[in-house]
Amino acid sequence: MTDMLDRTATAASPLGEPLSQSSGASRATVLVVDDDHLVRWSLVERLTRDGYRTLEAGTGREALKLFTDGVDLVLLDYSLPDTSGLAVLREMGRHGPDTLVILLTACSSVDSAVEVTTGGAYHCITKPFNLEELMLLVGKAVEMTRLRRDVRALRANQAQPCGLDRIVGCSPTMQAVRDLLAKIAASRASTVLLIGERGTGKELAAKVIHDTSDRTTRPFLSVSCSALTDTLLESELFGDERGTFTGARRPRRGLFESANGGSVFLDDVGEMAPWLQAKLLRVLEERTFRRPGGLEDVHVDVRVIAATNKNLEEAVDNGTFRADLFYRLNPLSVRLPPLRDRTDDIAVLTTHYIDHFNRECRKHVRGANPEVFAALERYSWPGNVRELRNTVERAMLGDVDVLTLDDFPTLSPRVRLAASGLDLKQLERDLVIQALERACGNQGRAAMLLGLNRDQIRYRIQKFGLNIPHTAQP
Repeated sequence: MTDMLDRTATAASPLGEPLSQSSGASRATVLVVDDDHLVRWSLVERLTRDGYRTLEAGTGREALKLFTDGVDLVLLDYSLPDTSGLAVLREMGRHGPDTLVILLTACSSVDSAVEVTTGGAYHCITKPFNLEELMLLVGKAVEMTRLRRDVRALRANQAQPCGLDRIVGCSPTMQAVRDLLAKIAASRASTVLLIGERGTGKELAAKVIHDTSDRTTRPFLSVSCSALTDTLLESELFGDERGTFTGARRPRRGLFESANGGSVFLDDVGEMAPWLQAKLLRVLEERTFRRPGGLEDVHVDVRVIAATNKNLEEAVDNGTFRADLFYRLNPLSVRLPPLRDRTDDIAVLTTHYIDHFNRECRKHVRGANPEVFAALERYSWPGNVRELRNTVERAMLGDVDVLTLDDFPTLSPRVRLAASGLDLKQLERDLVIQALERACGNQGRAAMLLGLNRDQIRYRIQKFGLNIPHTAQP
């Protein structure tokens, strides 16, 4: 039976050591199915030597029992004592469509090759085969299996509805936000206004409203009103008629038409030009509009979810935002709090993002030291939740088991100072006192030590209520 394996001399590196397959081979599992014990032993021995985990079976029934999602590749004999390799191939395809199968066959006819490939096999190898060529094919097949699984997982994640559990936080404030979002989603309201600073999660809240409503099967489309010029934004929202501009050979649907039955998210609605605000108001009031250059009304049924980080009441007062549009948007509004106003949620959010990046980047970080949470809770987070997310992602770039403050080098020095428990105002006061002591109470010299001028040092002396002996003053 040794003639079933063509020359199988082990390839060697310049140092005389066996050449392994791809770096990921050590984590891949290959199921070898062949009733010939010698062939099966030879394949298992080589796969194991190259770093693969192996399973082996001599019949189709044994193979199907061993076949799970953890198997990355199957080397399957075409002829088995209890069934055909094609029957096993089809059954595996039903239970694990991403796992590739390489069929080993003693028949080299064209008809058999066509039958094998149409049956779903990744490749067909004719016995006797060259073991080195087979191992190269094994490496490529394992990479392809993992790529297919990654693509499937990505598509599943994108298609997964965005539920209320995506609003992370256990503070009373965020619980109230979740409750309000749930009520809005269940309502028939056609307009919603989300108010909050940048990075507070307004787009996520909009997606939650859409995905937990009866519009979830229809499109959710979004646009930033501050990212486009006025004319481009008009085209993006309302489409174009044929001939509106050079090259417009047919009518083009805008977001409102494309999202009919679903939701449109308008971020930075406070940046919209007044004349576009008027067109938006008509959509909200009458559910109709006209494409630029068009003569006919277009009727749509969309929920408009607008968001802003501006004070729209002030914008109405200074004439940059229409009062009638503001009153149309404002009755059903949700205010998303900045992260500095819900510091109780920072530890929960940090843990959530650690878990997220563990899955996404295949990391194994178990958590963070208490000093990290203490420091993060003292920081003001001007970029809000988005800044926290990016900060955790950067901290996890290294190969660490538990995050420490050393993994946060890009954070503001104030965060690292906060970890020591020092109060900034107290620190400033102590520095002024130390400078005055070294200068024997001379304010001018103390100011020079601190890099301040005389007015600045006097301001701090008054600010902290320091008593300076009259004889020591300049």
